[in-house]
Amino acid sequence: MGKRWMVMLLFGIFCAASASSQYRSSRDIFPAYDEAQRERLFSSGGILKTAHNSKTLSLLTPALSGMRIEERVLERDLPYLVESLLVIPDARNPAHPVDIYNALNKVQGLKGRIYRSHNRGRDVPLFEDAARMESARKLSPIPDPPNARTAPASETLYIRLKDVNFGNSYYRADITVDQRGLLYRLANFKTISYLFIPVIKENNFIAQLYFEPLSDGVLVYSVAGANVSDFVASKIDISSAIQKRLEVILGWVVDGIKAAP
Repeated sequence: MGKRWMVMLLFGIFCAASASSQYRSSRDIFPAYDEAQRERLFSSGGILKTAHNSKTLSLLTPALSGMRIEERVLERDLPYLVESLLVIPDARNPAHPVDIYNALNKVQGLKGRIYRSHNRGRDVPLFEDAARMESARKLSPIPDPPNARTAPASETLYIRLKDVNFGNSYYRADITVDQRGLLYRLANFKTISYLFIPVIKENNFIAQLYFEPLSDGVLVYSVAGANVSDFVASKIDISSAIQKRLEVILGWVVDGIKAAP
């Protein structure tokens, strides 16, 4: 009996080591990062970059471009871009893609998430309501699905967010899973308005979020861009508006990953 348990223990250790070896580490992906850069990478806010009228992305590395993360954003030549890069250090190591997939499916979890409003001088909910919809044509809300045991290779869902500034905003989300990670594409399929004034026309806001389980956490890279009229841009800080919404969405996913059973 003792030998049998010893064999089972060694087999378990071997399987765990083999599974862990399938995951890259943050040092594999960012070998040139010094300690200061790594500290920012693992901080709660991560590394953030904004650009205006730029066709280059400063945080995207060749090690992450296998899923062509940047393609859909850059091909639209969107004038306002926001990039974010971070590693969630205290997620389960290694996390599983299904944990990320399930976090992205908890759309109602976006409701009530707060951000710092400088105009109001306090924290306020960014999305007063959030719901998954049946389709782009059938806008009635449907409940979030229960946790899945496996992540599908691809899926499309439709989301309505009641934005504190822009009212009801409608998005299509596409989820793609490959052998390393998961890509979440978000685009507005209806015009976004501010006080009845069109701000962002259909498909002129696009966000790409890439998640990869690592041996030392979960990598999250995101890039979001928008195209707005000069008149609107003179009234609203578009880069800040994109940044705040991206931060809230990232926080929602991060919390969902951490809450995985």
